[in-house]
Amino acid sequence: MKDAVPQTIYLSDYKPFGWSIDQVDLTFHLHPTETRVVSRMEISPRADAPCDRFFLHGKDLTLIRAEIDGVTITPNMSPEGMTCDVPDRAFTLITEVQINPEANTSLNGLYMSNGMYCTQCEAEGFRKITYYPDRPDVMAPFHVRIEGDAPVLLSNGNPGATGDGWAEWSDPWVKPAYLFALVAGDLVAHSDHFTTASGLDVDLNIYVRPGDEDKCDYAMAALIRSMRWDEEVYGREYDLSVFNIVAVDDFNMGAMENKGLNIFNSKYVLASPQTATDRDYELIEGIIAHEYFHNWTGNRITCRDWFQLCLKEGLTVFRDQQFSGDMRSHPVKRIDDVLALRGRQFREDAGPLAHPVRPEEYIEINNFYTATVYEKGAEVIGMLKTLVGDAGYAKALDLYFDRHDGDAATIEDWLKVFQDATGRDLTQFALWYAQAGTPRLKVDERFDGDTLTLTFTQSTAPTPGQPDKSPQVIPVALGLIAADGTEVLPTNVVELTDATQSVSYSGLSEQPVLSVLRGFSAPVILDRTVSTSDRILLLAHDTDPFNRWEAGRALSKDTLVAMLTGQTAPDPTYLEALLRVAADDSLDPAFRSLALSLPSQDDIAQTLFDGGITPDPTAIYGARNDLGKVIAAAGTDVFERLYDAMAVSGTYDPAAGPAGKRALRLSVLGFVTKIDGGAQARALFDAADNMTEQLGALSVLISNDLANDALAAFAAQWGHDRLVMDKWFALQVMLAAPGGAAQVAQDLTRHPDFNWKNPNRFRSVIGGLTGNAAGFHDPTGAAYAFLGDWLWKLDEVNPQTAARMSTAFETWKRYDADRQDLIRAQLERLQAKPGLSRDLGEMVGRILSA
Repeated sequence: MKDAVPQTIYLSDYKPFGWSIDQVDLTFHLHPTETRVVSRMEISPRADAPCDRFFLHGKDLTLIRAEIDGVTITPNMSPEGMTCDVPDRAFTLITEVQINPEANTSLNGLYMSNGMYCTQCEAEGFRKITYYPDRPDVMAPFHVRIEGDAPVLLSNGNPGATGDGWAEWSDPWVKPAYLFALVAGDLVAHSDHFTTASGLDVDLNIYVRPGDEDKCDYAMAALIRSMRWDEEVYGREYDLSVFNIVAVDDFNMGAMENKGLNIFNSKYVLASPQTATDRDYELIEGIIAHEYFHNWTGNRITCRDWFQLCLKEGLTVFRDQQFSGDMRSHPVKRIDDVLALRGRQFREDAGPLAHPVRPEEYIEINNFYTATVYEKGAEVIGMLKTLVGDAGYAKALDLYFDRHDGDAATIEDWLKVFQDATGRDLTQFALWYAQAGTPRLKVDERFDGDTLTLTFTQSTAPTPGQPDKSPQVIPVALGLIAADGTEVLPTNVVELTDATQSVSYSGLSEQPVLSVLRGFSAPVILDRTVSTSDRILLLAHDTDPFNRWEAGRALSKDTLVAMLTGQTAPDPTYLEALLRVAADDSLDPAFRSLALSLPSQDDIAQTLFDGGITPDPTAIYGARNDLGKVIAAAGTDVFERLYDAMAVSGTYDPAAGPAGKRALRLSVLGFVTKIDGGAQARALFDAADNMTEQLGALSVLISNDLANDALAAFAAQWGHDRLVMDKWFALQVMLAAPGGAAQVAQDLTRHPDFNWKNPNRFRSVIGGLTGNAAGFHDPTGAAYAFLGDWLWKLDEVNPQTAARMSTAFETWKRYDADRQDLIRAQLERLQAKPGLSRDLGEMVGRILSA
C-alpha cells in the first residue's frame, strides 16, 4: 500500500507541545516478534503553551491498552499516532503496545541485528517503540526496566537494580525521545575507567559480539582521549557513572550519541593492525570523539526542532575536527575536511538537493542528514570563531553551556550567545544559516606604484526556492609572497560584507603573489586567474600549508582540463614542481601524499561543467590515467627512493607519523606500478603484516588490471571477517574499468556473502559503483539501471538507506542529453513505483525537479 500523500513540514509552523512530560517509566518484555512495551508517563499541562489537541506519535504499533489515572480510555487512532481527551490538570497516562522487532527491517525503532535487540531513534524512531510526543523539544527523565533472556540488558543513564532476566536503568538528565536507547543480547564488554577532573569515577565499556573483544583497544583509548580533551579545551566533564558503547553490524548511520549508551556501526569500533587500515583508525578516533562530544552539544543542549539540526551537528563536527587536528596534524586534517566538503557539500549546493544549513521545510527529516547540515554547518562555526577570535569563541561557548544547559535551543539562541558575549552584531552573518548555495568569490588585482589593491566580488547562484541571494559575511584570510619566496605580509583577515569590496596594501617594492583564502577560511568557490609560475611559487614557498597544497591541486586540475581540451602533454614545469614537493623531506609525508593525489573524476567533471564544457566521464578517466603515467615516468628515481625510504619497520602504530609514511609509500607505489608492471605491489601484498599496506597494494593491482589471483587470495584469507570483506567487495567495484563496472557489481550481488539487507554490505557494492564515476556514467546506462533496480528493491525494506543512495543521480544535469535521458528514465520509473516510500519519493522528486 502506498504511503499517504506526504505532508510538508515548515519551520514557520512551529508550535510548542502543550504538555510537560515530568517522568517516563518504560517496561520492555522482550520477544523477537511480540515485544510488549508498557509506558507510564506523568504529564502536566503547560500554562505557557496552551493546546487543545493531545496527540502522541506512534507508527506500526498494536495498542493493547490505554489508561488515564487508572481508567481505560479509547483513543482516536491514525497511521501516525493517537489522539485522546485529557484532563486540564496533571495526570498519568499508561499505554501498552506490541511490536515486532524481527520484522523491522528499516533499522529504525527497536529491531534485531544478528539476534541482538537494538534501537535507533533519531530522528523519529521512538514512535515505532511506543506512543509518545516524538519531537526533540519534549524532554523528560527516563526510568527503564528490561525483561528478557539476553545476558546483557542495557539502556540510557546509570545502572539500577538487576536480577535474573531483568535490569533497570535510570537517566537523571532530561532528554528527548530520539536519544533513547536499548540494547539486549549476547555481548562481551571491553572495560576501562576514567576519572573526571572533579573526581567522578566513570566505568567505560565497549560491548561487542564474542570474538571481537580483542579489537576494542584503540576505540577505548580514543574515548579516553576524547573525554580528557573535552575537559581541557571546552571545560566539559562527563556526568554519569557509566559510559557504554555497543558495536552493531546492522546500522544505517555511522554512530548515535544516545545519552550514556552510544550505538556504533561496528566498522567504527573494531580495529586491529591486521584488519583495519590507517584510515579506519583515523575514522574510529574521530567518530568516537564526535559521539562523545554530543554529550554536551546535542544531549545536555539539544535542538528545539529538526530544522535546528545543524545546531548540534555542525558544532559537534567542528569540535571533532579540532580534536582530530590536535591528535594528528591540523594542516592535513584541514585538507581532508575541505576535500570532503568540496566532494559532497559543494556538489549538493550545485544541484537540485541544495538547501540552507537550516532548512525551512522538509517532507522527510531523514533526508536532511546531509553534508550541508554537517560539514557546511561546521564551516559556519569555524568562520564565526575566526570573526570573534579565540577568546571571544571561548567566552561565548561558556555562556552557551551556562545559559542553555537542559534546553532545546535554536540557531537564534546560538547567535545571541555570541552577540551577548562579544557585543558583535551577527544579523548579516545569520544568512549563512538561511541561504543555500556556495558563494563564488571573484578576486581582481591591481598594482600601482607601491600599492596592491584587491577587489572582491561575491555572488551566489540561484538554488531551489531561492532565486535571489544577499551578500554574506565572508572572512578571507590572505598573505603576500615576494618573488624570492619570502612572506611580505603575514596572514590577516579581510571581512567582506558587500557585494563588491576593495582593500589596499602599500609600501611594496614589487608586485607580490597573493595567497588568498588561507586555511580555506570560508566555504566559497574562488574565481581567480593565476599564472602557472605564481602557482609554482606558492607550491614551493607559501607559509600556509593549505594554500601550498591548493596551489599544487590547482596545477593538477589545470593540467587535466588542458589535456581534455586539446593540449597533448603536461607542462614540464608542473611536473618539476610536483616532484620537488614529493622529494622534500622537510615536509610531512602525509602532506606529500595528498599533494601527489590527482583531483577526483567528479571534481574534474564539475570544473569542466562550470567552464561551460559538458564532461565526458570516460575521457576524464583516461586523462587521469595518462597523467599518472607521465608523472610516473618523470619521477621514477624520486618514487623508487621514496618507496624504500618510507618503509615503516617494527610494531604497527596507527599514529599520524607512521601512518603518514605509509600513505606516501602507497601513493608512490601507484606510480611505480605504472613502470614496473606490478612487481613491487605484488611483493608488498604478499609480505604486508598490516591491512593498510595489504589493501593498498591490492588497490594498486586492481587499478592497473594486475590483480590476477590477489583478489582470490585476499578472500581466502579474510572470508571470515565481515568488515574486511566489505572492503574486498567495495574495491572491485570502485576500481573497475569503465564499461565493466556495472557487470562487476552485478556479479558481486550474486556472491553468497552479499547480504543486501546489511547497510555496510549494500553500500560496499552499490555505493562502490556510484563512487566509480566513469563506471557509473558508462554511456550504455547499465549502471543507472542497476542502481534503479536496487533502489526499487531496497526501498521496500530500508527506505532511509535507499533515499541516501539515490543522491548518486543528483548531478545528472551535468552530462550529455543521452545520459540525461537514461537517468531521467530511472528516476521516473522510481517515482511511479507503487508503495514508494516518503524517504525515497522526496529525494527522487527533488532530483527530477532539476
